[in-house]
Amino acid sequence: MPDEKTNNDEKTPDSKNNNGMVKFEVYGQEMIEKKVKLSGNSGRVYLPPDWVDHHVKIIRID
Repeated sequence: MPDEKTNNDEKTPDSKNNNGMVKFEVYGQEMIEKKVKLSGNSGRVYLPPDWVDHHVKIIRID
């Protein structure tokens, strides 16, 4: 149909970010920013002992 026009330039804000980063929105109780340290063949992050038995979310930012 020749009279119909589609707007292919319309993008969501996240799709304009071409460096592979995405935006997360997380609700929680506390936040700690730490660097992951090498531990054998993997990485390790130490957290406070009162966080034991709680659920956490880890997001790589760089």
